[in-house]
Amino acid sequence: MNKEANNIAKGILKAVGVIAAIVLVAYFIYLIGSVIAYLLIAAVLALLGRPIKRFLNNKLRFPDTLAVMATMMVFLGVLAGLIALFIPLISKQSESLSLLDIDQLKRDLNNLYLQIMEYFGTTKSDVDQLIEDSELEKTIVDGLNLNFIPDFLNSLFNILSEFSIGLFSVLFITFFFLKDSSLMQSGLLVFIPETKESKLTATIEKINGLLSRYFVGLLLQLSILFVIYTITLLIVGVENAIVIAFLCALFNIIPYIGPLLGGAVMITLTMTSYLDADFSSIILPKAGYVLIGITVGQLIDNFFSQPFIFSTSVRSHPLEIFLIIIIAGLLFGPVGMVVAVPGYTALKVILKQFLNDNSFVKRFTKNV
Repeated sequence: MNKEANNIAKGILKAVGVIAAIVLVAYFIYLIGSVIAYLLIAAVLALLGRPIKRFLNNKLRFPDTLAVMATMMVFLGVLAGLIALFIPLISKQSESLSLLDIDQLKRDLNNLYLQIMEYFGTTKSDVDQLIEDSELEKTIVDGLNLNFIPDFLNSLFNILSEFSIGLFSVLFITFFFLKDSSLMQSGLLVFIPETKESKLTATIEKINGLLSRYFVGLLLQLSILFVIYTITLLIVGVENAIVIAFLCALFNIIPYIGPLLGGAVMITLTMTSYLDADFSSIILPKAGYVLIGITVGQLIDNFFSQPFIFSTSVRSHPLEIFLIIIIAGLLFGPVGMVVAVPGYTALKVILKQFLNDNSFVKRFTKNV
């Protein structure tokens, strides 16, 4: 009897230990979520840069280190080109918003504010009363209060600082991934018994194949949205249509949240491009046409692009992907939503290679 009680107690303690270890590992992963994201982004860039490095090595006879540096310069050149594309957009929007003339900005926004109230048949006193009744801080004084601008600039500075740190980290890791293509594999082999090394190699090759198809599909998805958005903005007559369309299509990298942000940015930039025009006859119709274009783009994306990507690349059901993205978003925020699909795909391949004897794993990974 005492022996059975001891076995039960040991079993309970073992289960508690396993659960505690899982919780600690999960918490640790949560704490270093940004580092994991840097590693994954660097791995993707290394996959994209490997053909360039191979071309420089084999065709132009570049030394290995020089080929890696040249490949990194290509990445930096592409990034600089993208930034240069946005300079005209920023310049135009700065001019439209009269950022160098706060008084003019107040007058333009106040005029737009009054036109919106007139269009919807309300008055300034009604809006002020609504704000007072809802116990919100009164933000409308003589038209509009622009005290939010310093806070916005501080937030922008923090974002740029975090972006700079992330960019440096990703480039640094990418350099070594390119210089030693087997670096990640060698690092993983340290924790794997020799009998499992062949499985690990096959797993990495399988993951590379699936993720390559996924990123090609993702590029196709963004390209379709870019074309639709560009056509919409050109028809409406918005300046810098190509740059705005590219920016808003790029937001779709973040699942579910990205399209909402991209649509909001596109409509906002469209309205601010005509800030001095009449609201009811020009601004509102143009914003409506842009909204129609966004809706068409998202319908095509949701019913064609995404199902195509999920079914042919990562081989997972859209509902399955939806749940994984939501869970990753709750745990790691927007970064988790971006890396959810590649990470989930890699996990399924690993399970298939190492635990394929398990009946649950066999059913779970049957399409991989």
